[in-house]
Amino acid sequence: MAVRVEENLERMRRGLSTGADHLGLEAAVADGDIDGFNVSLTGRCYEILVREAPMASDLRLVVSVVRVLNELERISDHAVAVCEGAPGVVGSASGTAIHDLLVTMCDDVVERFRTARRGWGAMDIGLAEELAGGSALTEALHARLVRELLALDGADAVPVALAAAGVARSLERICDHTTVIGARLRYLITGDPNHLAAEVR
Repeated sequence: MAVRVEENLERMRRGLSTGADHLGLEAAVADGDIDGFNVSLTGRCYEILVREAPMASDLRLVVSVVRVLNELERISDHAVAVCEGAPGVVGSASGTAIHDLLVTMCDDVVERFRTARRGWGAMDIGLAEELAGGSALTEALHARLVRELLALDGADAVPVALAAAGVARSLERICDHTTVIGARLRYLITGDPNHLAAEVR
């Protein structure tokens, strides 16, 4: 499931770079498969809870999987939104600081997702901590983007600002979901319930 989500993130990155409008449809079709994975895997987790009544670390694992499945599904949803909004952004803001900032934000969130995949696969506490701390880069880029949008003028200022702000919001939410995955992984590894507060985004 995570591989399919990453494929949608790559479509998102290509769309934001090129403005290709067919990527929105491709991403939406893939998102349907990802939704199917979410339903199927969540059901299997519930079956384990009912049939096996896992305790301690096993219970923590199953519950954490259910939580991460939801984060993966939401990341894909936001990737679809970016793919669908990208043609408008590229068409109106290509070559501007606004477009450059969005592409850089996109690169950051894709790399964070890859870090989340590696961290989960290896049960790596260091990567979990890195993710759970959020992304100072995405926050700084978003702040710069807001300043650029506020400085827009001219007849097309409003549609450009709306398109760019919509894409930026989805990128920011993807970043938040990777932070939640990191926080959940940290809890899964350590068992410390104090880490659960970091999941509230």
